[in-house]
This record gives sequence, C-alpha cells and structure tokens, in this order.
Amino acid sequence: MDDTAALKKTPLHALHLSLGARMVPFAGYDMPVQYPAGVMKEHLQTRTAAGLFDVSHMGQVIIKAKSGKYEDAALALESLVPVDILGLAEGRQRYGFFTDENGGILDDLMITHLDDHLFVVVNAACKEQDIAHLQKHLSDTCDITVLDRALIALQGPRAVEALAELWADVAAMKFMDVRHCRLHDVSCLVSRSGYSGEDGFEISIPADKAVDVTNRLLEHPDVEPIGLGARDSLRLEAGLCLYGNDIDTTTSPVEAAIEWGMQKARRTGGARAGGFPGAERILGELDKGVSRKRVGLKPEGKAPVRGHAKLYADAEGKTEIGEVTSGGFGPSVEGPVAMGYVPVSHSAPGTQIYAEVRGKYLPITVSALPFITPTYKR
Repeated sequence: MDDTAALKKTPLHALHLSLGARMVPFAGYDMPVQYPAGVMKEHLQTRTAAGLFDVSHMGQVIIKAKSGKYEDAALALESLVPVDILGLAEGRQRYGFFTDENGGILDDLMITHLDDHLFVVVNAACKEQDIAHLQKHLSDTCDITVLDRALIALQGPRAVEALAELWADVAAMKFMDVRHCRLHDVSCLVSRSGYSGEDGFEISIPADKAVDVTNRLLEHPDVEPIGLGARDSLRLEAGLCLYGNDIDTTTSPVEAAIEWGMQKARRTGGARAGGFPGAERILGELDKGVSRKRVGLKPEGKAPVRGHAKLYADAEGKTEIGEVTSGGFGPSVEGPVAMGYVPVSHSAPGTQIYAEVRGKYLPITVSALPFITPTYKR
C-alpha cells in the first residue's frame, strides 16, 4: 500500500514533482524536503538571492467579531494570547503565541489587523487543535473562518526585486506590513515577513491560482524553489523557534526568550495586564526571572549536535544541565549551530558546556542568538 496516499497535498504538489523535489511526510502533508540542487545550495541561494517556499500546509484563519467591530475581535483574541492586538495598527502583523493555564506555549502564530477583522496564520502541526481552540473560546462573540488558500514564502535579498516585477508598490512595504494586491492579475495578500532571517514576503493566494503565481515568480532568474531542509537550517541560523522542538507546553515564553512578543499593555502595570491563560506564572517570571533559558549553542569542530542531545556542565558527563532542542549544520555560519535550554547560571554567551554525542562529551560554547545578522526591512 502507498503510505503517501493518506497524506494531504498542497495546491503546489504537482509543481513540486515536476521540479524534481524529494517529497517527505510533514505535519500530515506530502512536502518537498529538497530539490535537485540540494539543501546546502538551496540555503545559500536564499541567503544570497531569493528562495521560494511552499508553506500552504499552514493554517489561515479569519477572526471577525459578530458585532462587526475590530476592537471586539482584538479583545476576544487577547483572552488567548499575551499580545497587544487592540493596539495593532491596520495593515500590520505581529508575532504571538497561544498559552495554556500553566503558562506553557500551545503554538506560536502570526496575527494581522485587516480592516474590521483579524487574519491569523498558525502552524501546520497544530492547525486542527488551534482552530478548535479558537472555536471553543471565541465562537460566542466571533465568527471563525478557515480559509482554503495557498501560502508561499519568497525570502532573500533579491525577493523584493522579483516580487516588484509583479507589483511595483511592494518596495515601499516595511517589515511586518501587510497589503492586499494583484499579482499576475490574481488577488493576493502579501506580508513582508518570513522565517529565514532574511528580508522577504509571505503571499496568500487563492488555491486555484497558486501554480500560476508561483510559476511567474520562479521565472525570475534570482528565484529558486526551496524545500523544508533548507527552511530548517535557515530558521536555526536566525535563532527562530520551531514549535514542537524549541517551544511547547513545557516551555514558557520567558524561558523560551520570546517575551519580546509581549507588549507593555499586557504586562504588569499595562493598560490590559494579564487576562490570558497562564498569566500568573508568565507575569511572575517577567518580574522575578526564570531558572532556565533558551540559548544559542556553537559546537566545536564540524560535527552537528542534533536535537535531544543531553547537555552537561562538565567534560565527564557527571552533571546534566539541559538538552539541545534544535541542531544542525549552518551553511552560512560554515559550522554546526544549535539551540537548547540551560540553567540561567550557564546561559551567558561564552560559557563552556558539553553535549553527549555517541558516548562522547563534545565542547559547546553558549552563543548569543541569532547566529547571522537578520536583514529585515525596518
């Protein structure tokens, strides 16, 4: 029996096959992990020119208050996330996270203010439970509409030139701006954001027009298709969390070092402090600190240290202090990079610790994140 038959397919599935992609199961979908160029070249293509990713497996949701007022939709979603959504300007996007009653992270998401409603993008692996979570808690006051659209990401220093050939006004957008536009005569929603550490865009497209728009972008000499393999190494170099690896219900936003996603209005003393699941713990940690923290890790030598490797304070492996959550080779850094959780006492950049790899204890240096300098268009 063909195991791939049960997997969902994005609107670009046939295009990936025509481009020679190697497909793998990911979050219930048959997804391209790499193309013939290979992960290393795809990674460097994105850092130096432009890469195009299919991220249609992610969830796209509209939240609209039954009252028709943006303010009511914003306040409703604020009951589930520790983020200032009421203060989010129209046409702007903000990073956020669903928290649970224990202060753990249920998922991270992107939140956009569009006219009188919110447009939310959630992770593929958590899509079903995120939508159920929204419906359970917000359905009394809001309509929750799941969109059937494709989503692509165009990332890299040449992304703006490539997209400007279809829509010249894109050059005026700043990081986290979101605009409606027509690309190749197709009505699309474009945000200047992404998951690579580079300048770039995420483009929501009607499913039946996705191949046309994607092919038009791939015609540009600076644009190449990129798979999940390079997407992972790009985001790791950029110090960006992957849900299920670096953040989950066992990690709080403060431990995960993503408390920058909590604006002043939702913190102690703010206009709408608290009022989200796990507020007592999270606000307490902001005030008093945490015992452990997510940090960057740079292993010595060329061998990558992978996720779940145990971390130790000593070269003999006597005192276990934490675990690697993501790790691999960083093509732009030209060496292995990783992230993980360590006690605050061992979290200062430059601290020497050790990782267990195949029975040996390899030296690792705690590093500031990100490993590369992001090129977001501020």
